[in-house]
Amino acid sequence: MAAFVAALAAAMALTACNMPPPASSGPSATAPKLVVFMAIDGLPQRQVLAYRDQLAPDGFARFLNQGTWYSNAHYGHAFTVTAAGHATMLTGAYPHRTGIIGNEWRERDSGAEVYCTGDEAHTYLDNPTKKLDGTSPANLRAETVGDVLLRADPRAKVMSISGKDRGAILPGGKSGTAYMYMSSTGRFATSTYYLKQQPAWAQAFNAAKPADAYFKKAWQPLLPDAAYARSLPDNQPWYAPGGKLPMVMGQAQDKPDGAYYAALLRSPFVDQMSLDFARAAIAGEGLGQDGVPDILAISLSGHDYVNHAFSAESRLSQDHFLQLDRMLAAFFKDLDRTVGAGNYVAVLTADHGFMPAPEYSAAQGKPAGRANAGEMLGRIKVGLKARFGQDKLAKFFSASALMLDRQQIAARSLDFDTVTEEARRLLLADPAVAVAYTRRELKDESRKGAPYFEAMRNSWYEERSGDVQFALKPYWLASSAATGTTHGSPYEYDTHVPILMWGPSWVRSGEVSAPVQVVDIAPTLAKWLGVATPAQAEGHVLPMP
Repeated sequence: MAAFVAALAAAMALTACNMPPPASSGPSATAPKLVVFMAIDGLPQRQVLAYRDQLAPDGFARFLNQGTWYSNAHYGHAFTVTAAGHATMLTGAYPHRTGIIGNEWRERDSGAEVYCTGDEAHTYLDNPTKKLDGTSPANLRAETVGDVLLRADPRAKVMSISGKDRGAILPGGKSGTAYMYMSSTGRFATSTYYLKQQPAWAQAFNAAKPADAYFKKAWQPLLPDAAYARSLPDNQPWYAPGGKLPMVMGQAQDKPDGAYYAALLRSPFVDQMSLDFARAAIAGEGLGQDGVPDILAISLSGHDYVNHAFSAESRLSQDHFLQLDRMLAAFFKDLDRTVGAGNYVAVLTADHGFMPAPEYSAAQGKPAGRANAGEMLGRIKVGLKARFGQDKLAKFFSASALMLDRQQIAARSLDFDTVTEEARRLLLADPAVAVAYTRRELKDESRKGAPYFEAMRNSWYEERSGDVQFALKPYWLASSAATGTTHGSPYEYDTHVPILMWGPSWVRSGEVSAPVQVVDIAPTLAKWLGVATPAQAEGHVLPMP
């Protein structure tokens, strides 16, 4: 843990020496025709190398053998969840600038849930829309590389595709067009924020009902049983139900329905469909086919669902990773043919890593456990009542913070800072909590240099975040469930992700072991495209081998 903190500090010192590229009025004459930006949702760096000997010749191996790969790449924010990571990737900014503090958070006064990409002013095209569905980037407070590119040259195209709405909308920025998998219908759709109707190529893709093709299809392991000896066997007691391969899609359904379409997310098949939709977008929109550079962002969501249910240590996760590897090899082959191997650059990262399941960590002799968030909040309320005589001073947890009731505090003529200090003390008294910082400390940075303070400050957005930001101890998760695992901590297993690049005209071959950060990707892409770095970006151009 201390080594990670030192590495992150070294990364900041290293990247500070690399000044962002100067602003430019338009794309460079040597810009790639197409930037293919890829995110594997929930892929920790440790998995990329763990199965290197089992990779296909031209999937992940294309990056590792022919491109630049960064073996010490981290996120610098503490609450490492999907939305926060996807908002960081192409803005080059952490949540304290993007405003995307979590997948969801609570509105301070009303307590109403806010979804990161929710926007009731817009609806999905040709698909039902529920109240908290993600339909626009209205909550995003930073511009992306794509926004800058489109401002520099409106002829450029920026498209973003994902199995999750937040995985498509946030990398797509304010100006791109996002398409996401509809788990109720098995189709891909955009929203009225972007278009008035789906383009003909997208309609044709959906009309073919590609999701139905996987009905009753089995997810079979790629390799013989002996090849999975380095991962956990199926059906561990703490796995979610269904933790065994082969896994038949729609086994309990008579015909494809909402439950079946949603279940495809926890398989390789939704990722295959996302890549197939990307192929249709390249052909339908002519991406990378002219002298104006385009951006195609693809976030593959299945790995996150698999790891949540069974952990990154499972045989299911190992096989899913290998399935992704073969999909990438086929996709790169198509890109070489349609766009041209010398005309595009590919960049791959992840939105976060993954914590090993507490039961697995405990078996390795590490202190680990599951903390019930409701019980934690109850203890804080009891403690605040004992100190101040009022049992309604703590309202709820929001993102990675405790929210206090300012109206009750004011009505009792209590000092807000005194209450938050007591709430912080009570949090730290909980056996699962490692660190906690108050709103005042985060705002004035008075605790700078304290354990994980900078990472937690990077996750804190003043207008949206709570009053006491906290993090659990390593190998602990907040869950009342007895199965699965998660992410969302400032620890290496959650922050250490791959950054892989390929494109012979822009990328050299080799490993870079110096510490770097995910916020460095956006300035690097801006440099290649010959446009200004996004305004809120805090990263710097990545070094080459």
